[in-house]
Amino acid sequence: MFNFSVYQELTCIAEGSGQFYCRVGAMVAYKGNFTSEKVLLDPNSRNQGLLRSVMNLASRKLTGENIPLMRVSGSGTYYMANRARHISVITLEPGQSIGVESENLLAFTEDCKYGVRFIGVGVVSQKGLFTTNLTAIGKNPQVVITTEGNPIVLETPCVVDPDAVVCWTGPDPQFKFDVNWKTFIGQSSGESYCFEFTQPGEIVIIQPSERISGLDIGID
Repeated sequence: MFNFSVYQELTCIAEGSGQFYCRVGAMVAYKGNFTSEKVLLDPNSRNQGLLRSVMNLASRKLTGENIPLMRVSGSGTYYMANRARHISVITLEPGQSIGVESENLLAFTEDCKYGVRFIGVGVVSQKGLFTTNLTAIGKNPQVVITTEGNPIVLETPCVVDPDAVVCWTGPDPQFKFDVNWKTFIGQSSGESYCFEFTQPGEIVIIQPSERISGLDIGID
């Protein structure tokens, strides 16, 4: 079993043996014996049939949430990073799910079920109608995310900028509109709509950097 940890803020270390998943191009170094293979269909394919795996792949492609992933197997210490972005490791509770922006997902253990989920509020924010979803299904469900700058962790309820949100637990957000007479005469704050998370006791992580438009999920 692998365990993830943060090394010097900008690197994720996977230590142990077995297998885990990370986005293609994430590896920067390793010590030990490892092999990697690109995931062609579905990370969950070993626990479900071929037809279900093909359907999951099709849904990810149609929704724009098909992150290039590789399955890493072996033992030792594996170092991962992405463009010197800050790293955070999230450990999920049994059965807990987390919604993650695809461009911010770096890796996850095999104890997480990987998929997509619909969030209708995305149509207004230009962030897309869907987000990547990871659900805890085993003993060590860990998810690794990246952020532009140090992450800001908020407990719900809270209101956030859609272009700064990275991931969240609990129910998906609703829209909070700021439309009044000042908006129509050009005197508004510039934040005409926000994401509102209303259920208490959940977690939202944002980054101190707004996306300009759309999502960039590649790794150089």
